Amino acid sequence: MSADSKPNNTFPLLPLRGLLVFPSMVLHFDVGREKSVKALDEAMLGDHLIVLTSQEDGQLDNPTAQDLYSVGTLVRVKQMMKLPNGTIRVLVEGVERVAITRFTREDDFFEVRVKRHKDVKKPSENQPEIQALVRSVLQQFEQYVKLSKKVEQETYASVTDIEDPGRLADAIASNLPLKVKDKQSILEAFPVSDRLEKVLQILSDEREVLELERKIHQRVRSQMERTQKEYYLREQMKAIQKELGDREGRAGEVEELREKMAQKQMPETVEQRLQKELERLERIPSSSAEGTVIRTYIDWILALPWSESAESSVNVAKAEDVLNREHFGLTKVKDRILEFLAVSQLANKLVGPIICLAGPPGVGKTSLARSIATSLNRPFMRISLGGVRDEAEIRGHRRTYIGAMPGRILQGMKQVGVNNPVFLLDEIDKMASDFRGDPTSAMLEVLDPEQNANFSDHYIEIPFDLSQVMFITTANDISMIPGPLRDRMEVIQLSGYTEVEKLEIAKRHLLPRQREVHAVGGDKLRMSDAVLLSVIRDYTREAGVRQLDRVLASITRKVARKVARGDSKRVTITAKTLEELLGPPIYKYGMVEDEDQVGVVTGLAWTPVGGDTLTIEVSIVPGGGRVVLTGSLGDVMKESAQTALSYVRSRSRDFGLDKDNFDNSDIHVHVPEGAIPKDGPSAGISIATAIASAFTLRPVNRFVAMTGEITLRGRVLPIGGLKEKALAAHRAGIRTIIIPEGNQKDLRDIPESVLQDVKFVPVKHMDEVLQTALRDPLGEAPRIGGLMANYAEVLDEEPYREDGRHQ
Repeated sequence: MSADSKPNNTFPLLPLRGLLVFPSMVLHFDVGREKSVKALDEAMLGDHLIVLTSQEDGQLDNPTAQDLYSVGTLVRVKQMMKLPNGTIRVLVEGVERVAITRFTREDDFFEVRVKRHKDVKKPSENQPEIQALVRSVLQQFEQYVKLSKKVEQETYASVTDIEDPGRLADAIASNLPLKVKDKQSILEAFPVSDRLEKVLQILSDEREVLELERKIHQRVRSQMERTQKEYYLREQMKAIQKELGDREGRAGEVEELREKMAQKQMPETVEQRLQKELERLERIPSSSAEGTVIRTYIDWILALPWSESAESSVNVAKAEDVLNREHFGLTKVKDRILEFLAVSQLANKLVGPIICLAGPPGVGKTSLARSIATSLNRPFMRISLGGVRDEAEIRGHRRTYIGAMPGRILQGMKQVGVNNPVFLLDEIDKMASDFRGDPTSAMLEVLDPEQNANFSDHYIEIPFDLSQVMFITTANDISMIPGPLRDRMEVIQLSGYTEVEKLEIAKRHLLPRQREVHAVGGDKLRMSDAVLLSVIRDYTREAGVRQLDRVLASITRKVARKVARGDSKRVTITAKTLEELLGPPIYKYGMVEDEDQVGVVTGLAWTPVGGDTLTIEVSIVPGGGRVVLTGSLGDVMKESAQTALSYVRSRSRDFGLDKDNFDNSDIHVHVPEGAIPKDGPSAGISIATAIASAFTLRPVNRFVAMTGEITLRGRVLPIGGLKEKALAAHRAGIRTIIIPEGNQKDLRDIPESVLQDVKFVPVKHMDEVLQTALRDPLGEAPRIGGLMANYAEVLDEEPYREDGRHQ
């Protein structure tokens, strides 16, 4: 039965992906989807007619009715052939346009009812317009065929033979490389005039694009011909220069660089990259700015020590001699460094983590690293990381940026000229991250032994081996170093110096150096140990010796002036002349109070620049039970003050106090110096002692200092930095230090000179702190916590004299 005799114009439908069929068009395609195969079978059972319509989205495997265009083509199936891969190849011929009115079936296959559209001839008055459109379309199509290589002349000839205007438009559209969406718009144009206008517009646009492509192609071709001509001329110029022996110009420059490359030992990958860059430089005109960029890059590659090494030998005995000669004290630090070098000597390579020397300023971190380089016979390189915020400072800049250069690591390697120096990364805790990147993360690759054998710099773009470099870092506060970076380092803690150590350092190192610098050697300057000790006590107060060095430099300058003026051939510094040269003492030796006071306690603090003493003051005034905390205290220290007050209130009955004492009083806790931020829990027992003293009116022994964290039940918990705190207390003239019992293990780190002058009292509970620290104004032993305390027993049965010393 023919399609025309079908009573309801209902046909099976087959969706197409990326394909569209026009009427009168013969096309073959492959069918593999199950629903499509069933639709074909249904068509073959009838009159071989089937509707083909395109999918709006060609990526869908199982489209629905909403995913199909509503206008398609009714085709007749001419031939079907099953392929070996299971798909069916179909040959169809387009019959006419159809518009889908409804879907009658969607389960096993699509079946639709359609409205068929045949090209209707226009009235006679419109024939001239159709003819004009046909001529314009044929003219544009001819121009398109001339410009495009995608349409054969035979195809053009067959198209021009079509007389029917509608078929002509369909034939041209089917031969144009258009998107399915554009072809669909032509298929949906039922009037012939509209269809011809759309084809004409598309042909016009395509022809303009082809004209532009042709112009661009001609421009590129002429540029390539000019470049080839320049290359030929440059080759001729090189040949002429070579015959004349002229080494000037680009050719001579490249030849000179090749000679340098031949003399330098480099890995094969570096040689290949360098050869490629030299070839690029050779092709670029001398006036080109890119030539300067390439030349700078080549110079950097040639300057880096890819294979050059310093002849280094690890000798532990020599290293020990150098460290002892150049540094006094620091016994534990020296021992750890010598252990590191001993293992490296036996293994014949660097073994172990990166060393991080941490401690307050002026204690010799940088000079220790320099001594290590001296003992190893290696060049020493120091870079300061303080304030580095840009990742490019470590990894370098990309070559695409103007003024690009390698990072500080490779700059340092170029400067020392060997691949195994001692590299000091100073102030690594001062690096910070911002919008320019995180340099601490870039430093991970530098310091990780598993990664630094292939360190990648953004500028060089060739892996550089840093595994032979001995990296040493320094820091004041290791808590400022990010965890992953700190994990790659072994921290060696340097504490401050005692007075005895400072005196020896001044005699052996500082004063001789200042004498040499200021030309007052020999007998021109004399200074006894007693005077040096006065300088240390009265004009400096620091963990290190940097300020002491500056003060000694000031003394030697003034002596040099006197000698140069002829006032004296030699100057002997005494206590009297010391005050004339430096002025009145800046610090009072021993910062203890002149007398025992109520509510005033000496606490101990640990800062990144060493230990220090804190005076904690408590004042009780009439009020309504408010607590005022001043002195720039941090949250932890404020909480310690609240805990200390709660403890004292909980023991009010033992202190002879009642509830009204707290409800009718305001408590003001102040810690000078008020402008300096303070935080941490270690002042807990100091604040509790000051509050207890203020309420009971019992003065605190001014020669007693203390440190420890307090709990609500009065337990004393361990703290950190005991050595630094002990040194600060010793400098201040403290004779007794109360410490948590849990810190007794840290007493072995305290220098012997401090242990001889200071008595350490380990405590477990706040009651023991008060028994040791508080005096009784009436001379009677106070009853605290239900226990009788005898000061003489607590202090080795040696009552205090008025100056605070044991008698």
